[in-house]
Amino acid sequence: MDSYMGFAKVYDELMDATPYGEWCQRIVAYIEKYGVSESVVEKNLVLDLGCGTGTLTELMAKRGYDMIGVDLSEEMLSLAMEKKEASGLDILYLHQDMRELDLYSTVGTVYSVCDSVNYLLEDEDVVQAFRRVNLFLFPKGLFLFDFNTVYKYEQIGDSVIAESREDCAFIWDNYYDPDTHENEYDLTIYRQEEDDLYRRFDETHVQRGYTLGEMRAFLKTAGMELIEAIDADTGEEVTEMTERVFVAAREHGKDISL
Repeated sequence: MDSYMGFAKVYDELMDATPYGEWCQRIVAYIEKYGVSESVVEKNLVLDLGCGTGTLTELMAKRGYDMIGVDLSEEMLSLAMEKKEASGLDILYLHQDMRELDLYSTVGTVYSVCDSVNYLLEDEDVVQAFRRVNLFLFPKGLFLFDFNTVYKYEQIGDSVIAESREDCAFIWDNYYDPDTHENEYDLTIYRQEEDDLYRRFDETHVQRGYTLGEMRAFLKTAGMELIEAIDADTGEEVTEMTERVFVAAREHGKDISL
């Protein structure tokens, strides 16, 4: 089943506790600290890779950045376009797979948050996506991303999560494979529509947990260098119990054969 079809319709409501404002502040701080020179146009040209419904993309645009949003889900992009029409912000949205990223120019910064990278299930997929990012980064451009760790998925394990809201509800059946580090969750979503009737949506999501060591190797293979990595939740040093890692990396040479 396709991901983010039924979920897209209730995504913003169920993700209302997501700290988009804090993420925006962190990204801006890293751009100011590690981004390309103020003297180049690409300084303000930023790509949101796996932009979803565009909430963070809009926040970054309001901070003055020239934003591009890329996502694989047409349903999520449709919601992002609705937000763009309502806000009047000048954002370019593209329907693309991050492993096949194709831009019209280089950008100063690429960021990918909310565990988008975890949807890449094979080493080769991660390296290919990172290579495409590196290809479209301005020389010494910045790549910021987060990922869920193996430890986080181990803690979730095999479990069931359910939540009911005023006009929607979901049941999350989670399954974790310790051999492949893949985490599968089957979502059953009930969304209220007309006449107090509820429509049911079913979809399956599969993510893979990674270690910081693995990500460091993927970046090196893709031609980038790791600048810094922190615990995404605490802002402190990464430990064995870190559940989400935030990484800052930099363009460090390109493979022009891509």
